[in-house]
Amino acid sequence: MILRFAAALALVLGLGAFLAYLHLLGEGPFAGPAERHLRAMKDRATAPDSVTPFGMAEFAALPHGQTLARYAPLERRGVSFEGFVTGMLRAPDADVHLEVEPLAPLPDSLRGLYVTAEITAGWRRDAPGWTYEELAAAFRPDRGMLTAWPGGPARVRVSGWLLYDFQYDVANGLTARDRRTQRLTGWEIHPVARIETWDDSLARYVEYPR
Repeated sequence: MILRFAAALALVLGLGAFLAYLHLLGEGPFAGPAERHLRAMKDRATAPDSVTPFGMAEFAALPHGQTLARYAPLERRGVSFEGFVTGMLRAPDADVHLEVEPLAPLPDSLRGLYVTAEITAGWRRDAPGWTYEELAAAFRPDRGMLTAWPGGPARVRVSGWLLYDFQYDVANGLTARDRRTQRLTGWEIHPVARIETWDDSLARYVEYPR
């Protein structure tokens, strides 16, 4: 009897966790219009026709806590952001999460705000240059890595679609204010469609191949 109860409880808990995961992805039966829209925006498979350079001020000025009808039109824009990838990790949905700071970090210094950029699994598929390992070697992040890269984080420019990930927006109080490094906003570049790295010998950005 106890074993049957434990098995039933494990099944219920497992199903609940699976439904919660689907809801987080915007694919569950209880996902609303905003969650489903978010999933569709994350899954975009084409690059924007043009991009507008964005800095920290432009990201900070984007609206927060608005209705889907208010922010969805802004997500039709392609944007680029220049900086240094100081943090990098694998997200639960197989995306590569980048934390991009506008200035090169100094050793042992307090870290600043970062903008999030996401390289989705779809954009990395059949792209040998965009595997997690190759990207880590190109970006040289100094947080969340076992390897200490020589020279510190690389200077890069990432381009792609503007996206409002309201689930992680600062305005919703979901970002810890006491962290040494914090996310600027729920607005991000997602998916990243182009990566460029700075070439000192050429004094310009060059495209990083997929």
